[in-house]
Amino acid sequence: MDGKLAIDVARLDGGGERFRGELDCSCLEMDGEKWIHPFGSVRYDVFVQVFGTEFTARGVLECDFDAVCSRCGGDFDFTCHADEFEVSEEIPAETEYFELTNHIRECILLALPNYPVCREDCKGVCPKCGKNLNEGACPCESEGSDDRWAALEGFAAKEER
Repeated sequence: MDGKLAIDVARLDGGGERFRGELDCSCLEMDGEKWIHPFGSVRYDVFVQVFGTEFTARGVLECDFDAVCSRCGGDFDFTCHADEFEVSEEIPAETEYFELTNHIRECILLALPNYPVCREDCKGVCPKCGKNLNEGACPCESEGSDDRWAALEGFAAKEER
């Protein structure tokens, strides 16, 4: 497992080549992130070709992450899949190596969810007492309706007349 993925353009087969392997997750440069952390490796499976002076790479990437659920605040692990990794770049004819690491980093970061959740049906926490609603009901649920919508209740009654 290396920290960089540099393709030797000069020795590439004319029909292209497939590269499979792993990069250390430190290549994602996410050390300062508070709510989400990569662990293990970034796995890649890419097909690389050079057409004249055009370098292309296509494939799939994945990486495992520890995260904090944006609804309930619980810790969970998930695998981020980037199924449409594509790079197409004009390179000078004398180029010996093409560095793919930054492209891989960018693709993984863009594939991460904006608000990671531990599961799709996560109920979150009670806004009043903070109890995790995935663990059961809280006493606040039986206290009545959501007060934020109370002002609209009178409006609906006027419309019906």
